[in-house]
Amino acid sequence: MDTTLNAELLDNLLTIADRSTPEREEVRVWSMSGVERLTFTDGTTAIFKYAKKPFDREDQALRLAHTLGVPVPAVHSSAMVHGWLGMLLEDLGAAVREADELDGAAAAVVLHRTRTAATLPVLDQERLRTLPSRALEHFGRLRKAERWQDADDVEGALERIAQAAEARSAGATVAPFGWVHSEFHPTSLHIGRQGWRLLDFARAFTGPGLFDFASWHGTLDTPDPVRLRVLLDTYVTEGGTPDALVERGGLPAERWALGWHRMWAVEWFMEQSIRWVNDPATDPAYIKAVRRHLTDVLHLLEV
Repeated sequence: MDTTLNAELLDNLLTIADRSTPEREEVRVWSMSGVERLTFTDGTTAIFKYAKKPFDREDQALRLAHTLGVPVPAVHSSAMVHGWLGMLLEDLGAAVREADELDGAAAAVVLHRTRTAATLPVLDQERLRTLPSRALEHFGRLRKAERWQDADDVEGALERIAQAAEARSAGATVAPFGWVHSEFHPTSLHIGRQGWRLLDFARAFTGPGLFDFASWHGTLDTPDPVRLRVLLDTYVTEGGTPDALVERGGLPAERWALGWHRMWAVEWFMEQSIRWVNDPATDPAYIKAVRRHLTDVLHLLEV
């Protein structure tokens, strides 16, 4: 994001919120979004967050979540400038400690009990079933652009998963089905002096709540179904639906969740590669991530 556009976006937000020009401190910045802490002359602070597609509807998701009773940061103002979303958010301050699995389970109970929102994208069984075929479509476009030429194994794995997708996607709408945070991990759960708040709703959707648990431990390490089962048991103990433990698609809940979450990530990575980022220089990193996740998908979904 260029400096002029960034300044224009912040100026619009400050005008809407009737705030003066603050001091700015970068917290985290990457090519598609950024976060800054603003300090105003009266000593108060706020968070300035900006993002472009496909992360440009987070203000709507946060306001909706707040209206429905989910603890989230307040949105003071939001604006769009040349395809970029800008938000002025409540500054929650420093966390008092890191979120643990009990915190995650308790927060998930609240989120998954929240009434379904009609404006959120939906990932039901039909949409889940088509993830591998959608990834194959992305692969075809990459090949047409003369990219991913040495990735025949990716195409082969996706074809195998696509053939099994009808049977393995069964149970997608078994409870908990509704709000999915989609970036649910300890750093997205802020534990402060005033309690907890969920952050980062840029990719929230309606779908299988088990995806939130599948993302909690991250995707860099080898998926651990036993560890995930413990988290699901904790969720049920904390008041989550016992249906979270039932088999789906002929698989234990934890294997189904990890396998389909990784497939969801594969489709997302491939769409990023050809659409949102679309930079051939990033292909080696994307191919490496996709291969790793596909290996996990084949194993977890027993394809």
